[in-house]
Amino acid sequence: MTDDTTGTHGATPQDTAPDGERPLVELRGAGKSYGNIRALHGVDLNVRPGKVTCVLGDNGAGKSTLIKIISGLHRHTEGEFLVDGTPVRFSTPREALDQGIATVYQDLAVVPLMPVWRNFFLGSEMTKGPWPLRRLDIDRMKRTADEELRNMGIVLDDLEQPIGTLSGGQRQCVAIARAVYFGARVLILDEPTAALGVKQSGVVLKYIAAARDRGLGVIFITHNPHHAYMVGDHFSVLRLGTLELSAARSEVTLEELTHHMAGGTELAALKHELAQVRGVDVEELPEAEDLQTPAAASPEGKT
Repeated sequence: MTDDTTGTHGATPQDTAPDGERPLVELRGAGKSYGNIRALHGVDLNVRPGKVTCVLGDNGAGKSTLIKIISGLHRHTEGEFLVDGTPVRFSTPREALDQGIATVYQDLAVVPLMPVWRNFFLGSEMTKGPWPLRRLDIDRMKRTADEELRNMGIVLDDLEQPIGTLSGGQRQCVAIARAVYFGARVLILDEPTAALGVKQSGVVLKYIAAARDRGLGVIFITHNPHHAYMVGDHFSVLRLGTLELSAARSEVTLEELTHHMAGGTELAALKHELAQVRGVDVEELPEAEDLQTPAAASPEGKT
């Protein structure tokens, strides 16, 4: 348990965000090798306050490795990793969290049978009273959790209910609100809509936009280009550990993003083979040259 007089309780993201448009987090030619296996290579990424940076890619594209570098689980082995313009090499996730970089994983790190308010403060409980008679300040934690959830637009009738009884979308939103409350400036969301239906995915996307509007820099990891395009300001597509596409929203359409995400060049190369399969209409399949967007074809399109 932690004392309520210390830490970043109630910190406002805008208070700690850098001035102007300087990136909160920046990768320059970053990569990671595990022995002879190069999992990530030459990745450039900028995360700015009040912006959603979407990182897309199929299984094995390097998304998990990228998350581990930024969140402090693994150190990069090539390139540069900068926070507020200063090169860093995190050794633990705690060091990343101390810099305001919080990660919400798919498993959410919650205890299903514990109440919502207890999960909100899990590992950072508020206490009261003199040592050695300190005890949990339950009333304050309930009041604070309710206030912070409402600030994010999340209204729960009963904070005593086990968090496991909430829908998947609601649990994701509680995790986002918790990260915001504890001082996150950069919020990494690991496939938050992967196991959700259409309605619950919409709920999560709504709160991703709310986090952006509060001034956070959001890294939205996903394999769904439609979800990414709904809230994204910048799109980075990884393929086999390298950056295939880096483009602002104004530089790429949803169709182009979908083609890159799906490996459009390879799909175009298969057009001839598919044409020989009975019942398959290949007329609408793209040609390889149709998939070269300005952002992907020229260095100027990369950020």
